[in-house]
Amino acid sequence: MREVWEETGIKAEVIDMSGIYTDPGHVMLYDDGEARQQFTICFRARPVGGDVRTSNETTQVRWVAPADLSELDIHATMRLRIEHAMDRTRSVPYIG
Repeated sequence: MREVWEETGIKAEVIDMSGIYTDPGHVMLYDDGEARQQFTICFRARPVGGDVRTSNETTQVRWVAPADLSELDIHATMRLRIEHAMDRTRSVPYIG
């Protein structure tokens, strides 16, 4: 909820978890020698307030209709997360 607010200006309420993602073959190497394997927990949420805005971590924020997603240049791993989040049969209860 904090990240959504900080990066988009939208206040959100978590409904449930839509997926947990990791890929041992996807390792990020940093200039200082640090290596990280990405691990992501994605939540489905609904907006409950706020005003859309950008931040120092976002260049553009806007609502997009699901039918228009195919027109956007979205990395395959992010597209998978979006598809899973929109698939209500994949709901995992969230106790927060």
